[in-house]
This record gives sequence, structure tokens and C-alpha cells, in this order.
Amino acid sequence: MALIATLDTGFGAWNPVIWIVTMMVALVIAWLIRSRGESVQPPGTEAGKPYLSGNDIPYPEETHVAASNLYWGFTDAMKRYYGRAVPLHTGILTDYVLWYIGVLALAIIMAGVL
Repeated sequence: MALIATLDTGFGAWNPVIWIVTMMVALVIAWLIRSRGESVQPPGTEAGKPYLSGNDIPYPEETHVAASNLYWGFTDAMKRYYGRAVPLHTGILTDYVLWYIGVLALAIIMAGVL
């Protein structure tokens, strides 16, 4: 079997060499377009600022989304699990190693290896 060959499926064909060449051509075209632009903005203007529909740039404190807000639905749905699991997390490495060895031993026993 050839290392580089076209894979024909019922829905099309796949050839990694063609994809690599296509991506390289696309990158060269993108680089050529980018190299034609201006690299220096005039000092003292708003040319270097991001465009936010005419609004001022907000402070980071105003736009920060806390993880507790982001994962609220997940943690609320798993409240019973977290209520039992959080007290088990002591932060001591030897406790985690003990849990790992215990679960691994249980998995080996259940698999019938021993």
C-alpha cells in the first residue's frame, strides 16, 4: 500500500498531499494580501484602537464573566454530586494517590484480571 494515496469514498476523495498544497497556496495568498497593508498607524489617532461600534472600550472589570456565572446551570444540576465530592478534596497529594490506586485496583478486580 502506498503511503501517499488518494482515498476514494462514496462521498468524495481525500488526498493529504493535495490538501497540504492547497493550504500552502492559501497561506501564501493570505500573506501577500496582508503584506500589502499599512503596518504603521498615524500617532495620536484612533487608528490603532479596536472598533466597538462607536462605544468606548470598557474596563476589564465591567466585562469579566465569573466562572460561577458561566457554569451556573451545570453546577446547579450536579449539586447533589458536588455536595458529596467537594468534602473529599483535601488538597493533599497522598490522598489523591490513594484514591487513584483504590479506583485502579477496583477496576482491575472488576475486569477479572486478578
